[in-house]
Amino acid sequence: MLKDKLKNYNLILASGSPRRQHFFKDLGFEFEIRLKPVKEEYPDSLRHFEITNYLAQLKSLQFENDLTDKDILVTSDTIVWFNERALEKPRSEDEAFQMIRSLSGNTHEVISSICVKHKEFQKTVHDVTKVTFKDLSDEEIWHYIDNYSPYDKAGGYGIQEWFGFIAVTKLEGSYFNVMGLPTHLLYETLNTAVNQE
Repeated sequence: MLKDKLKNYNLILASGSPRRQHFFKDLGFEFEIRLKPVKEEYPDSLRHFEITNYLAQLKSLQFENDLTDKDILVTSDTIVWFNERALEKPRSEDEAFQMIRSLSGNTHEVISSICVKHKEFQKTVHDVTKVTFKDLSDEEIWHYIDNYSPYDKAGGYGIQEWFGFIAVTKLEGSYFNVMGLPTHLLYETLNTAVNQE
């Protein structure tokens, strides 16, 4: 089992996301959290999963000289992709409202990338989930913004919250990816990493 193989390593999650940390715990991993500030900027030429791949790798670069032979680092990034552009985390109430209003009655994609880094190994993988929303009323959108926290979530919403219960009419792909971490890909990629040794 992967959990047993990982006992020979120091697994590091470089993410302040409580959801990603929760996933690591639920997978039964022993891990530590290490955070380093990084400016999440990317070239305008990048599209779709190229953006999340780039940002996940950019986050891992901050630890380039810190890793020992026994360290395995995991970094990740998530965006919402709609109308050929990336929707990231809203910075204000108005921006959150406009984001969610644009997604209302439409299908968008949630894209997450994971970068797994070891001194002798690096692999970046991504996952895409299609999410369809019902037509939302302004009252429903404002209720969500006023009572929950859209500001730490790509696209301004959390599928695991009240909003997901009432808004999502169709899902194609990994539910956990929409929460910010495609756990099946993480498991598979970590397995590959420890088997490289």
